[in-house]
Amino acid sequence: MKNVNFVDMIQDTYLSVSAPAEGLFKDNGSRFISYAYPVETEEEVKDIVSDLKKKYHDARHHCYAYRLGHLGDRFRANDDGEPSSSAGRPILGQIDSRGLSDTLVVVVRYFGGIKLGIPGLIRAYKSSTAEALDNAGTIEKVAGKWYGVRFGYQDMNQVMRILKDMDLRQKDQDFGVDCSLKAWVRLSAEADMLDRFSGIGSAVVEEIQ
Repeated sequence: MKNVNFVDMIQDTYLSVSAPAEGLFKDNGSRFISYAYPVETEEEVKDIVSDLKKKYHDARHHCYAYRLGHLGDRFRANDDGEPSSSAGRPILGQIDSRGLSDTLVVVVRYFGGIKLGIPGLIRAYKSSTAEALDNAGTIEKVAGKWYGVRFGYQDMNQVMRILKDMDLRQKDQDFGVDCSLKAWVRLSAEADMLDRFSGIGSAVVEEIQ
């Protein structure tokens, strides 16, 4: 039986929306204006929701859902006053049905005077979200980490060879007596990178939080 390296099993690619986009759904006078955004942090989510609440201050509801991270393990669904699970969950369901993460959808509702009932609300939030996500399109993202690398000048050639061979993105280079830089590595190549740098005596590699 062929041995399977654990590194080869690491899944570091995932889908997200490629750009901000809008959608609209109308039912019995109510308008559901949807906005899809690529996001990476809860802080971004809070800022976007806050801005939309200010822009549409006269709307009755500002419901939203998001999922974050390459594993999609950070998420939230908010009904903002609608009946429980009639808004946030349908929004999140559309995000999940497309296998998306690092994605936020906010749906602004203007009440039209006629109650839609829970089935009607679910349909409205689902449909408006679907349109925004359709318009946003998808992009494949690669999960990775930034590492700080410190090394002696005498080992620069070895360090640069590793960076070139692995095609690692770099920033903040400082090549003085004590050299340093930051390198970004995809998760599936992390163990390989650390192993290569371990063979350089002066190299100190630390993950940047």
